[in-house]
Amino acid sequence: MGRKLYLSDKDRKIAGVCGGLAEYLGIDSTIVRILWALAVMVSYGTGFILYLVFWLIVPRERNILP
Repeated sequence: MGRKLYLSDKDRKIAGVCGGLAEYLGIDSTIVRILWALAVMVSYGTGFILYLVFWLIVPRERNILP
């Protein structure tokens, strides 16, 4: 069974996009957040739109204990 991309419920600052992407890639979420922030600045906001698209399309992980 392959890996799946989910929004992270345990490593999130806003929506869990960077935390979920970091888990999927197997790297630290801080690195993903820094790279994403740089992408937003360099691409004149395209990275922000991409973040919103990920937030809307990628399913939530839902591994929170009751």
